[in-house]
Amino acid sequence: MENLKIAVQKSGRLSEKSLDLLKEAGIRFINGNRKLVSGSSNFPLEILYLRDDDIPQYVTDNVADIGIVGENVILEKSCDVEVVFRLGFAKCRLSLAIPRNELYEGIQYFNNKKIATSYPAILQNYLDEKSIDAEIHVISGSVEIAPGIGLAEGIFDIVSSGSTLISNGLKEVETVIKSEAVLISNPGLSENKKEILERLIFRIKSVRKASSNKYILLNAPNENLDEIIEIIPGMKSPTVMPLADKGWSSVHSVLNENEFWDVIDKLKDLGAQGILVIPIEKMIV
Repeated sequence: MENLKIAVQKSGRLSEKSLDLLKEAGIRFINGNRKLVSGSSNFPLEILYLRDDDIPQYVTDNVADIGIVGENVILEKSCDVEVVFRLGFAKCRLSLAIPRNELYEGIQYFNNKKIATSYPAILQNYLDEKSIDAEIHVISGSVEIAPGIGLAEGIFDIVSSGSTLISNGLKEVETVIKSEAVLISNPGLSENKKEILERLIFRIKSVRKASSNKYILLNAPNENLDEIIEIIPGMKSPTVMPLADKGWSSVHSVLNENEFWDVIDKLKDLGAQGILVIPIEKMIV
């Protein structure tokens, strides 16, 4: 069976999380600091370590079959690839920012202004949509210093926490797009490689599902059992087992992390005791 070739970022904000995801999906591989390619010993996968900006083009050109890259890179490069799965990590936004002391009353502020960015295509599309005539200065590296050295009156760049903007005396004024890590594919994969990709996505989904859910165990008074089961229905239904103490049952279920604290409060109000919450390593549904 031929291997599926996946491109991941060699270094940077996506690299470690991409490799951790593959490991959590049960894929074993050897990763040396100077290696450009590594194979898996237990899955038909070959990993290529590349610059993130190059990944979409390598996938387009069939050098790699699939890749993990920021959605913002896909939008900037406009390559012929398909987004096959949104991975949910490395979330950020691409935003316009200006000096903190500047008065901002709307997008018209940028008319006839200079804007520094590493993402000229995304920015130009946005400016065209808003009918804004601005001059784009394409730079790489520390875009946020451009206003301070007089290169531009504003910037367009990736924002995560916003701390870099604050430390450079800038404020975010317009969010243009939101981005996260995505799994991309060449649209012309062979049937064999499509099958391997489906297996990989199944594993990733199981890991992602597990990370957003918790296994919960509790002791419940039988008089409130029906209400408690309604609150924590689980994947199909909870496991309910009688305890040695009459009038009590042990309830086992799965709980979404986003609902966790609200549900816990309701369970306590219904008399639940001995509540245990356990991480789930994998979740097959």
